[in-house]
Amino acid sequence: MKKENSIILFNQKEVRRHWDEENEQWFFSIIDIVAILSDTSNPRRYWSDLKSKLKKEGSEVYDNIVHLKMPASDGKNYNTDCFSTEDLLRTIQSIPSPKAEPFKLWLAKIGYERIEETEDPELAFDRAMQTYLKKGYSKEWINQRLKSIEVRKELTDEWQDRGVKKGLEYAILTDEITKAWADKSVKDYKKFKGLKKQNLRDNMTNLELVLNMLAEASTTEISKNKNPSSFIENKVIARQGGHVAGTARKEIESQTGKSIVSSENAVDLRLENKANKKSNLVVGKEANKKNKQ
Repeated sequence: MKKENSIILFNQKEVRRHWDEENEQWFFSIIDIVAILSDTSNPRRYWSDLKSKLKKEGSEVYDNIVHLKMPASDGKNYNTDCFSTEDLLRTIQSIPSPKAEPFKLWLAKIGYERIEETEDPELAFDRAMQTYLKKGYSKEWINQRLKSIEVRKELTDEWQDRGVKKGLEYAILTDEITKAWADKSVKDYKKFKGLKKQNLRDNMTNLELVLNMLAEASTTEISKNKNPSSFIENKVIARQGGHVAGTARKEIESQTGKSIVSSENAVDLRLENKANKKSNLVVGKEANKKNKQ
């Protein structure tokens, strides 16, 4: 398993973290977080007491502590208690400090929004639209992305009806679809775009999104026709659905002479959108100037 350690800044203070490439998730040093969010002058003692408290309460979080070697101030690596993002957020709720309060309020807000979305799913699309706009994506790209979410939901509903289990089995079938149309596994595709935890679809170009949607929509339709009854049959259908989009990709590439599978990621897409807006603004000003003349 390839390991990657790095440091991020939070409130101008360092937080050590470790990227688990195999499971595609970050692990953070709990001591560093405690030092920032608590008012204690001895974060190690604070964490030791909190850890004992969590253990006595039978908290699942305690069992999820991961020990990883991380660099200390003396330059040497020492075993350090670490948490995944999810477990870290759960632990923050146990820290009675004004500095931790904003996180608790944010978690409560997110929880409330998810309950609202359960009652009115349209709210999820509205929030997604606003989130993507704030991140700097173009409206055209956002429309494609929201449509891809709808197509994906239809596919996962079909998988659920066929007895496919969420989690690992969904991931395996998604990988089969992706390899069939893009000639890359999901992990290799993300590496190609320079991604880690980020969502692959959030880093696809318009054409990549379209082909991915074609692959997933084709898989859904083939599954409805063939009524697979086993996971092996679902894998075969996933490859067939992906192959439909793979054939389309190769045809487009033969006509344009360009590769559809792009190394562009979200940063590039947002910069491109910003440049287009600037260009359109200049063109608009020039047109107004000519009209006035």
